[in-house]
Amino acid sequence: MDTIIGILEAMLRTAVNPATAGVVIAVIGLNIHFGFTGLLNMGQAGFMLLGAYGFAISLDQGLPFPVAILVGLLAAVLFAVLLGAPTLKLRGDYLAIVTISAAEIIRYVGRLSNLSEYTGGSQGLRGARYQEPFINLSFLSEDGRWTLPPEGLYSWLPSSMWAGETGGRILGLVVLVAAVAGAIFLIKGQRNRQKELKPGSDLPFAQRLRTGLAVSGLIFVAVIAVFYILPLTLDQTKSNGWWVRLVAWSMVGISLLVAMLLVRSPWGRLLRGIREDEDAVRSLGKNVFALKMQALIIGGAFAAIGGMVYVLPSTVQPDNMGRSMTFFIYTALLLGGAATILGPLLGTLIFYPGRILIREVADAYIPDSIMSSSQTDQFSFIVVGVVLMLLVIFRPQGILGNKRELRFNV
Repeated sequence: MDTIIGILEAMLRTAVNPATAGVVIAVIGLNIHFGFTGLLNMGQAGFMLLGAYGFAISLDQGLPFPVAILVGLLAAVLFAVLLGAPTLKLRGDYLAIVTISAAEIIRYVGRLSNLSEYTGGSQGLRGARYQEPFINLSFLSEDGRWTLPPEGLYSWLPSSMWAGETGGRILGLVVLVAAVAGAIFLIKGQRNRQKELKPGSDLPFAQRLRTGLAVSGLIFVAVIAVFYILPLTLDQTKSNGWWVRLVAWSMVGISLLVAMLLVRSPWGRLLRGIREDEDAVRSLGKNVFALKMQALIIGGAFAAIGGMVYVLPSTVQPDNMGRSMTFFIYTALLLGGAATILGPLLGTLIFYPGRILIREVADAYIPDSIMSSSQTDQFSFIVVGVVLMLLVIFRPQGILGNKRELRFNV
């Protein structure tokens, strides 16, 4: 039982980690690029790294916190303009080659020893150099610690062999699975009802509102159930405490809301048109190049915000946001479902804790004579790669996706 609890604890800590929230925001940006516009951008990690560097270096040099955020965003916007101006006329794998090369240039520039005074070189920029202004914004106690859920929350369970903390964890796990499954069922049900309507028509607002409120309620129940599964005790305000988690996941919620409003606007419908047949959009008198540039800038800005959130509790290390990060972001997007609103969130929350589950189970139950602890980490990536291949083959639309959204003009 202790081994299982230890595995659940590792998964929970990964699920609520601010770095995971940062990746969710970056996946939202990639969803605008790839899911809604059909841009095969393989350099999303480069936008994250520029946002992180612009934010951290600005704070390190004594600039105010809001200015540091603007610098990080402007760095990503400038990169998007410089990258998009000569390349957005490319399609498919040509665009992928250019974008991944540009992201690698950013990473190698960050590793230059000549810039180590500002970027930290290959060792990275330590969090102690830029975290203080963010920590000073906290309204929580400086020295206190919180445990979620609070003590005594299991006391309402009946007296039996499963009462108390063990029963609460088991009940929380059941409720978590049921809430996530229920939310997916409601989303898919609304999509099926939408298919039955005439082209161009939409479901009544009241019906969409009811479904949205129900899904939001189930997500809230799932969040509460997570902490029933395993209590988590952290500092309230320190660099890796509840304050940074509160800010990080609030930014995820805001990013999801902004993305939903964008893609459901007339501008978002134009992006879908470009993805499916950009010549048809061009024939309507629309500037396809300008729309692609707008999508690249907005998606890059999301990634820059994700990069800032990613480095808040740690360091700005260029190798942490390299090629592998872009592939992780794509994996999360394909797993949750491209061209969906909640797909980036669901895919990331399955991918990262899922990889931890594979690693911890292998580490706990496979003898060291067969696989050492360092090898189990590599093994988890192998399993994830195999799962991704099977996903692309048998369910390319992901968990929440729609096959009709996979018609790309690339």
